[in-house]
Amino acid sequence: MSPKHVAVAMSGGVDSSVTAFLLKRDDFRVSGVHLQLRPEPEQVTLDLERTCQLLDIPLYQLNFEGEFKRLIIEPFLQEYGRGRTPNPCVSCNQHIKFGLLLDKAQQMGADLLATGHYALIESLPRGHRLLKAVDRAKDQSYFLYTLGQKQLPYLLFPLSNYHKTEVRRLAAELGLPASNRHDSQDICFIPGNDYRAFIAQYAPPRPGDIVDATGNILGQHSGLAGYTIGQRHGLRLSS
Repeated sequence: MSPKHVAVAMSGGVDSSVTAFLLKRDDFRVSGVHLQLRPEPEQVTLDLERTCQLLDIPLYQLNFEGEFKRLIIEPFLQEYGRGRTPNPCVSCNQHIKFGLLLDKAQQMGADLLATGHYALIESLPRGHRLLKAVDRAKDQSYFLYTLGQKQLPYLLFPLSNYHKTEVRRLAAELGLPASNRHDSQDICFIPGNDYRAFIAQYAPPRPGDIVDATGNILGQHSGLAGYTIGQRHGLRLSS
């Protein structure tokens, strides 16, 4: 029986790189798939190519920039315009990684799609459950909560039982280019995580009054998208 074919979503980071290694070590037939969602430095491509050479797996590049703008960036801007605070990472997992990419991987002949997320899939006779990873400090199950029985049977999260320190150690031992790369804490499409400046590029801020429950004007705001519910810092109000 031939080994199962697994497509691994590879960002160039340490988690996805080690994910590909673990699956190759476990005798899966592994293909790396990189999603180009926005313009990237050339070094990202070079590191990906080097990683796949070291692991002896093919690398496929898929350009989803148009889909990413339509499904993630534009709704992100619209939600802020309505006074809400969206979570684009949740939407990206739902619509891009485990929507369009899962479909594409299956069209490419892959049996399964794997990512470097820290989460656990439990298989039961009545279905599959999404659970927290062993490394609770890195657990990403919240960002995957939209996944259901349509997606979970076809997914693998090989890092579910690993701690991040173990993953970094493995990457260093293997000499993977991503072994020293820092974890990103930012929204991937917003430079410097300055979402106010990013939103202002597409929708100029509309200043207005800050009022209390009885309608008294307490001050001025610089645009609704720059604030969140319950915020006190930066309002320049004495009470």
